[in-house]
Amino acid sequence: MWWPDPLGRGGTRRRARPALAAALLLALAGCGFRPLNLPPESARVAGSDRLAATQIRPIEGRVGQRLHNLLRDRLNPSGQPARPAYLLEIRLRKSIREQAIQTDETATRANLILQARYLVRDAATRAVLFQGETVSVNGYNILTNLYATKTAEDGALRRGLRDLADNIRLRLSAHFAEPQSAATP
Repeated sequence: MWWPDPLGRGGTRRRARPALAAALLLALAGCGFRPLNLPPESARVAGSDRLAATQIRPIEGRVGQRLHNLLRDRLNPSGQPARPAYLLEIRLRKSIREQAIQTDETATRANLILQARYLVRDAATRAVLFQGETVSVNGYNILTNLYATKTAEDGALRRGLRDLADNIRLRLSAHFAEPQSAATP
């Protein structure tokens, strides 16, 4: 026999949850709620235009070339600007720190540390507008097979370079979205 559940443990409570969540979101949108870290639309457009107007200077070494290509994909997806407004210069340092030393003094684990110091210059005046540093640490196993170790190290390098490129793009985007940077060209 069927009768209503007086405690509300049935399906009506589950069906009401999405409607309640939607009503809450509409109420928040109606009161002018906006996340603090979300810049206004005009600043977001200006920030992406500034990123696209940034020329990435060559970075030394093969690892630097790989970072340059990742940054170019993130900052200039349609190609390097013909008339850049900003110049991005990066100094990259790579080091390996062995860990997990065994009794025979061989390591079984290592950390690949990538450190990038960057600065943004005004292309016309060469004045430094913004500078910073970002570090990525990625671990990998040192195995008895040399090829497997080299593959693991290359995977850690790929992850680290992606981290650096994402961090640099994020920090440049935040800088270009700030109101005081709007006065710069």
